[in-house]
Amino acid sequence: MTLALDDLVAIDVHTHAEVSRDGHPSLSPELLAASAKYFGAHGHRQPTVDETAAYYRERRMAAVVFTVDAEHATGHPRIPNEEVAENCAEHPDVLIPFASVDPWKGRAGAREVRRLVERHGVRGFKFHPSLQGFAPNDPMAYPLYEAIEELGVPAVFHTGQTGIGAGVPGGGGIRLKYSDPMLVDDVAVDFPELRIVLAHPSFPWQDSALAVATHKPHVHIDLSGWSPKYFPPQLVRYADSLLQDKVLFGSDYPVITPDRWLADFEALDLKPAVRPKILKNNAARLLGLDTTDSERT
Repeated sequence: MTLALDDLVAIDVHTHAEVSRDGHPSLSPELLAASAKYFGAHGHRQPTVDETAAYYRERRMAAVVFTVDAEHATGHPRIPNEEVAENCAEHPDVLIPFASVDPWKGRAGAREVRRLVERHGVRGFKFHPSLQGFAPNDPMAYPLYEAIEELGVPAVFHTGQTGIGAGVPGGGGIRLKYSDPMLVDDVAVDFPELRIVLAHPSFPWQDSALAVATHKPHVHIDLSGWSPKYFPPQLVRYADSLLQDKVLFGSDYPVITPDRWLADFEALDLKPAVRPKILKNNAARLLGLDTTDSERT
């Protein structure tokens, strides 16, 4: 069975693979605990990719799945991208594999990017500048962007504050300044064909994110990591007007569930024609999904 776009009610563009098949977590216990506390996800367990697939299948949704490779900054071994991609390939009706390559790997990382797309079917890449300890406009990362742009797949950048390290002394070494969306504006200038997603309402830089997304034609915004009832008013206004074709549903599952997100999304004052764009159509276009995808074997 393959992804049947017409049968889906939504595409969640932001979910996490938090544990490997052998039980290895994506972050250190200290950082995971801080994130769970920040999101109020008490008792939150880390689903496997197989469990994530079952969860989304039950809801007739597709989900983009990724981990974060931050080995250089944190010293914590990553969950292998190949494992995530292979696991997603076992559930092609609901899961879309993304990957994460530590930008500190430079040209070696760029080779990995190409291999992951060409041999493992990866459909995009996730960067978390604060966790990975780099400024998005640092030329050190440019070999990766060049490869991603050439391959024609999207790059997702965490923006704004993060629950990772929140409340830990020194924030667990996490520097918030690296997740200013204005740093990604330089990337959009230097790689004009790179499709970029600014992840999350970008507190405290929401207006900057809106400015970048309205100015640069290939920059999008995903709405993950926040319940819609807490969205800044200007984000809702832009999603309902100037950015209605560039805003994407994302939950940040498992710390925020799509059930909670969608329930609160219903209460937003949006034009009826905008809702399906945010929930599915914009993501389908960005990811290159169409009705022919549904028929591929």
